[in-house]
Amino acid sequence: MSAGATDGHPESRAPSSAAMTGQERMVAALRRQPVDRTPVWFMRQAGRSLAAYRELRERYDILTITRTPELCARVTLMPVDELGVDAAVLYADIMLPLVGMGVPFSIDPGLGPIIHEPLRSAADIARLVVVESAEEATPDLFAAIRGIRRELGGRAAVIGFAGAPFTVASYLIEGHPSRDYARSKALMHSEPELWDRLMEKLAEVTVRYLRAQVSAGVDVLQLFDSWVGALSRRDYEARVLPFVQRIFAGVAGTGVPRIYFGTGCSHLLEAMAGAGSDAVSVDWRLPLDEAWRRIGPDLGIQGNLDPTVALAPWPVVDRETRRVLAEAGGRDGHVFNLGHGVLPDTEPATLRRVVELVHEESAR
Repeated sequence: MSAGATDGHPESRAPSSAAMTGQERMVAALRRQPVDRTPVWFMRQAGRSLAAYRELRERYDILTITRTPELCARVTLMPVDELGVDAAVLYADIMLPLVGMGVPFSIDPGLGPIIHEPLRSAADIARLVVVESAEEATPDLFAAIRGIRRELGGRAAVIGFAGAPFTVASYLIEGHPSRDYARSKALMHSEPELWDRLMEKLAEVTVRYLRAQVSAGVDVLQLFDSWVGALSRRDYEARVLPFVQRIFAGVAGTGVPRIYFGTGCSHLLEAMAGAGSDAVSVDWRLPLDEAWRRIGPDLGIQGNLDPTVALAPWPVVDRETRRVLAEAGGRDGHVFNLGHGVLPDTEPATLRRVVELVHEESAR
C-alpha cells in the first residue's frame, strides 16, 4: 500500500507484513484487515490539553481557528507531532454545515453552540437551505483539509466528521446544549411529519458535506450522534435510525471507512450496528468485549478507555489500557480510543505513553 501527499486514499487491498504508516493502519483496521499494531487516536486530541493550542486560543476564538485554513491545519496536526497518534481528526465543529443552511450561530467556550434563532415552526424548517455545493458554503474548511493532507502524506489518517441529524437537530430546536432535549423530543412526538422533514434536510446536507470532505482528502468519516442516547430504542428506530442509514448509504460510494459514534447508548447498540457504518465507537460504560459481541463480528469497534482514567497516576492508566487491549483480544477491527473526548487537564505525556503502550503491546 502507498499513499503520498497527493496520492489520495490508501488502496483497499490487505496490507503487507511490513511496518505500516498511521494512515494505512487506521484504514486497514476499520476494514477489519490485519494490521501491524492497533491504531490509536483520541477524540478531542487537538484541544485544551495541548499547551500550543491554549496559546492559540488566547489570540483566536474557536470559529476563527476552524475557518482559517492555516490555523485549522496547525491545530489538527498538533497531536500527530506531539502524541504520535495514527490519525489527525479535523479541527472543526459539527455546527459548520449550518453556515450554508442559513442558520446564525456562535460558540460559547463555557457552554457550547448557541443558535441565535432556534427552530420553532414549520416555516422555520422550510427556510433551511440545502446548498448544492458544501464546499461553496464553507470553503475554508476544505482548503484546510487539502493542506492537512499535503502536510501529513501517509504519516497519519485524516478523519473528517459531521454531526448526526438528531444531535444537530437538538441544538437547532433547543437553541443551546440541553439536559433533557425536551423541545426536540416534544416535536418528534407531537409533529412526526414535521420532524421527518427536518431530519430529511439534515441528512441530505450531511451527505453532501461528508462527500465533499472525502473529495478534499479525508481517509475516514465519523458521524457524531453525541446526544442520541437520550432516546428510547423505539423512538430511535422509528424517528432517527432511517436518516442515519441514509447518510451512511449516501457516503458508501466514497470507499472510505465510516464510524458511528454515540455516548450513553448501551440500550441502542444493536440498532446502531444496523445503521450502515463499518465500525461503532463505544464509550466506557460497557466492557469492550461485551459491546463487540452485541454489535457483531462483522463490524469494527472503536474505544473505549474512560477519559477520566487518563487523569490518574500512570500505573492506573497502564492497567486500564492493557485491560481494553485484553478485551479486544487482538482481533482485527479494533481502533483504540477513549470512550469520549480528552479532558482539558489531561497531561499530553500520559497520552503519548498510552499510544506507545498500545503500539508495543499490540505489535503483531
